[in-house]
Amino acid sequence: MRTRIITTALLCTMLSGAVACQPADDAKTPATSATSPTTAAPTTAAPTTSMPAKSKKATVPNFVGMGLQSAQDAAQELGFYGLTSHDALGRGRMQALDRNWKVCNQSVPAGTTAATSTTLDLGAVKLEETCPAKEGEAPSTAGGKMPDFTGKSMKAARAALDSSTSITATDATMDGRMVLMESNWQVCGQTPSPGTALNGQPVEFMVVKFGEDCP
Repeated sequence: MRTRIITTALLCTMLSGAVACQPADDAKTPATSATSPTTAAPTTAAPTTSMPAKSKKATVPNFVGMGLQSAQDAAQELGFYGLTSHDALGRGRMQALDRNWKVCNQSVPAGTTAATSTTLDLGAVKLEETCPAKEGEAPSTAGGKMPDFTGKSMKAARAALDSSTSITATDATMDGRMVLMESNWQVCGQTPSPGTALNGQPVEFMVVKFGEDCP
């Protein structure tokens, strides 16, 4: 029994050595030569030309008397998307809530056939206010003279003056109220007086709220 075991062990060792001496399969595999990639010839795309879009036209409706939001919606339905609005009373108020404003006038007359790219500007007042018969011209410092700001809003007065001007607004009732929302205050008096040459001097306004009488 001992002799058989030893013989078997020797046979296994010899067989193991024979297997280990066999060349690996990878050694039999011939090396493949790398092929250089082919470079495709560059192609140039033919330039494309686009024809300009033809401007559409539409008839401008009569917006006067409509609510500002309704007027804007009607304009957009016709293709007019360049829409602006302003305070028809010249107070410089913003139309934050369009539904609270109504249209008094329009920059393009009703019935005009215009390109839909045309900007339509609508003058408006608040629903409880009356439209002015005619919009007054905004005050201007053209010519270097102090305008007459009496009755104008404090906001409009400030906008007309150079942005570097030192401006003071005081409650003319002497109640000491703060002038915060300048579009709600109107000018009663001013220094310097209208017609004075402007040379960078400070400007002072005496103001009251709209609806109040100047003292």
